Amino acid sequence: MTSKQALNTRQESLAGVAYVIPSFLIWGLSPIYWKVLGDVPAFETLMHRVIWSLLFLLIATTFFVGVNWFVFIWAINHDYVLQASLGYYMTPLVHVLLGVVFLRERLRNLQVAAVFLAGFGVVYLTIQYGQFPWVALSLAFTFGLYGLIRKVAPVSAVGGLTVEMLFASIPALIYLFYLETKGMGSLFHISLKIDMFLIGTALVTALPLALFTLGTRRLHLSTVGFLQYIAPSCFFLLAVFIYHEPISRAQVWTFFLIWAALGVYSIDSVLVYKRTVR
Repeated sequence: MTSKQALNTRQESLAGVAYVIPSFLIWGLSPIYWKVLGDVPAFETLMHRVIWSLLFLLIATTFFVGVNWFVFIWAINHDYVLQASLGYYMTPLVHVLLGVVFLRERLRNLQVAAVFLAGFGVVYLTIQYGQFPWVALSLAFTFGLYGLIRKVAPVSAVGGLTVEMLFASIPALIYLFYLETKGMGSLFHISLKIDMFLIGTALVTALPLALFTLGTRRLHLSTVGFLQYIAPSCFFLLAVFIYHEPISRAQVWTFFLIWAALGVYSIDSVLVYKRTVR
């Protein structure tokens, strides 16, 4: 690799990080947004996300992202924010797995150590739940598959997302129209604040997805996976300090193990960057 190629690669990686980090921050803080819509049924909120996101932006991924959205909204409004946190802690591991299996990405020794630490923490927490964590697993695998398909799909970031919203908007419009005819709709029937938040779902839906897609095109899927720990860390903090969900010692230990994994991964990234510069 020439020095010019190395420079271009570093610039692409930095651009990817610049896109991915804000997308995960938006997702991580989004429980604050969805809690405002707690009086609106989860499925109706999902339909509004689809409609308003399509207006904001004017295929197989539609299914995965739709299931992911529904499970996430349901979990938030039923006080399962910690389960959502667990799911998105597991998602990076799914990204790493898919990157290695389908894209033939290779992990360095420190990366393997980081994966082991994070994996141990997630497995330990899963066992401590004492029940099948279907919310966490659904979130992890649907978003992991979504990220894989969006990375390899030969379409632009905004164009692909617009197509996804177009496909999903037809049943969404039918469902919302049905609710209105039955007098069960929430838009324009509860309060102005709820109306504004339902329409505003476009911003907390389309913006992070577009940033995520732009970022994944510029980074290894395994790197995207570890940056994604930003979002579940936000979920974790919101669940404990804002929504006061009960937290066990196992959950605390898992939190520290995963951040230790991030530390190992970051050290590896810095070492590789310094070797590239030389």
